[in-house]
Amino acid sequence: MKDFPRFAVLAVIPMVLVACGNDDDASEAAEPGQSETTAAEASFPVTVGDGDAAVEIPAAPERIVSLSPTATEMLFAIDAGDEVVAADEYSNYPEEAPTTDLSGFEPNVEAIVGYDPDLVVASSDPGQLVSSLAEIDVPTLVLAPATSLDDTYSQIEQLGAATGNVGEAAEVVAGVRSDIDEIIAEVPEDAEDVTYFHEVDSNLYTVTGSTFIGELYGLAGMVNIADEAPEAGGEYPQLSPEFIVSADPDMIFFADGGEGGVTTEDIAGRPGWDELTAVREDRVFEVDSDVASRWGPRVVDYLRFLVDERVGMLEPVG
Repeated sequence: MKDFPRFAVLAVIPMVLVACGNDDDASEAAEPGQSETTAAEASFPVTVGDGDAAVEIPAAPERIVSLSPTATEMLFAIDAGDEVVAADEYSNYPEEAPTTDLSGFEPNVEAIVGYDPDLVVASSDPGQLVSSLAEIDVPTLVLAPATSLDDTYSQIEQLGAATGNVGEAAEVVAGVRSDIDEIIAEVPEDAEDVTYFHEVDSNLYTVTGSTFIGELYGLAGMVNIADEAPEAGGEYPQLSPEFIVSADPDMIFFADGGEGGVTTEDIAGRPGWDELTAVREDRVFEVDSDVASRWGPRVVDYLRFLVDERVGMLEPVG
């Protein structure tokens, strides 16, 4: 399930990590022979974020509630999973995530407080979540839906600072960057761009190239047909069937499949779509809606899939 609203994206928190603790104490705590726990504790209090989004975290959190599936994935990736005592209803990855019936879209402050958190992480601030928790001295870190891969890196680093896992977060970011560089190197520099349509739902809402997922497609050497749609508005526009048919994408990716959802046969059966290049050449792909909509470390998995399909087009059949 997605973290972001299907048709709109909030502005992302800038990458600003400002430590408010005593630098001398932090240096002393990091001396050889001292424990990692001591070093982490010495880096607190820490202020993460900037401006109105800044939040001060007084001590290394021991009980984290995550109301964001992406944040949950990031927390486990940076080795802060043991501190996550509860995660929202859509936090289904990794398998060990403590999924509950908490909602990130309509948060119940009383239910959240029942887990006795010392840090709450969310992707938005619905229903005055942040101010309500602030009244009882529970800091809330809001990591808004990403608009670029840089936002992914920034948010992983912010969570590293917020949990005392700065080094682990840096390693994850470095690993994602390195993996992405290796994957995109597999696309020949002289390969011609191919066009694509990414279907968010059967009402033909899609993404543009300026979204974080659009950036992944771009790295794989693909051009988004929505970027040229005259009726497109915003980063998650609704396209007309007529425009899609006229654009004739080389590849179609749909994230509205699954049980009871759209199938490749449904797509091929739409009026005029049987003549699309993507349909005729059997290049219609169902994608995992979770992986396709979350901007955590698994962006590497999605890019891997895109590049494999892109490179596969270049290989001679038979």
